[in-house]
Amino acid sequence: KMKPKILVILGSTREGRRGEKVAKWAMSVLSRRSDANFELVDLRDWDFPFYNLPASPSTEKGMYQSEIQKKWGEKIESAEGFILITPEYNHGYPAVLKNALDYLWFEWNHKPVTFISYGGGAGGVRAVEQLRQVAIELEMVPIREAVLISGIRGAFDEKGNIKDESFNHRLEGVVDKLILWTKNLGKIRKDLAY
Repeated sequence: KMKPKILVILGSTREGRRGEKVAKWAMSVLSRRSDANFELVDLRDWDFPFYNLPASPSTEKGMYQSEIQKKWGEKIESAEGFILITPEYNHGYPAVLKNALDYLWFEWNHKPVTFISYGGGAGGVRAVEQLRQVAIELEMVPIREAVLISGIRGAFDEKGNIKDESFNHRLEGVVDKLILWTKNLGKIRKDLAY
């Protein structure tokens, strides 16, 4: 049986973003697992214009006119689950992440998603709450468990290790649940497909 492929999407592109440390830490924890293949997708490598195409992706089913939309569709289609890494900006999540989500519809459908968020005192929880609503509309399955890193400025040491090691166990537990959903949703995705 093929191992599920999980895409870890880094949803911030700004200069000096702290998401880079978060992504490196997450990938180092995930690289120790043998029950799935994890691939980091950095939105900085995808030069999306703001979505301004005439058709809604939910009406096109892969018949995309734009080259970047075709490539993005193939990348997202290749995965069976997702981990979205997001900061919190003004009680929400970054526009670049929303834009990346809005570029597609069918490719997200009936796949589980969880979140790693980071921020000040609230650890990005409000960004995650909003993303859950978006995920449901894309017919993804957001699982309840997530990793919320508060006090992001001091969360990592100079070597990029997370200071509070309980986050390693938290991430492991969240991903255990995500992979369980991935395997089970795979069985019914064909029945649910449009």
